[in-house]
Amino acid sequence: MLADVRLVAGKDLRVEWRSRVGLGQMVPFAVLVLVLFAFALDPDRGILTRATAGLYWVATLFAGLLAVQRAFAVESAPGVREAMRLTGLDPAAWFLGKAAAIAVQLLVLEAVLGVGVVVLYSADLQGPLLLVATCVAATVGIAAAGTLYGVLAAGLAVRDTLVPLLLLPVLAPVLLGATRASEAALGAGVDGWSWCGLLAVFAVLYTMLGMMFFGTLLEET
Repeated sequence: MLADVRLVAGKDLRVEWRSRVGLGQMVPFAVLVLVLFAFALDPDRGILTRATAGLYWVATLFAGLLAVQRAFAVESAPGVREAMRLTGLDPAAWFLGKAAAIAVQLLVLEAVLGVGVVVLYSADLQGPLLLVATCVAATVGIAAAGTLYGVLAAGLAVRDTLVPLLLLPVLAPVLLGATRASEAALGAGVDGWSWCGLLAVFAVLYTMLGMMFFGTLLEET
């Protein structure tokens, strides 16, 4: 299975590296969201500082939708999905590989946005270990849920608008947990590790669901 996971993830990442489409859209879009929030809230720096964690994860989440849509758009050409099925890849490995490719892109995006938050919002990081754990858990959750719902909508003509409608309500706990945990990492008086634990549970749950049902959803769509 690990060989299949590396094969699928490597294929998706090579496609993105050569095309420069995914990150070329995600990074500017997410940075632009941060800049617009900075312009909107700059007159009151207190609100901007308190909202830093939430704005960071809102930008990440919206940009993550682009990564999910891109992950399945590259296989939407006629005959591509049928050819992938004929390779005999384990559906669970296919799910993990696509989720891993999305997660890698999100981690790169989060690193860039982290620099943007420091520059634009003057964020003061006080819990680096908690922030890293939060980013990893939230990224895995977003990638796993995005891959599962992405394949659900992949065969539909309205997938570009359907994926956000399906995915955003599901990712509400991730947005809440990641925001609270990040606030703790930035010095707010909340228990960030308990929220990070919530993110880990979400990530494990959707990873297991994806491994169990990805093959069935792929056949149905």
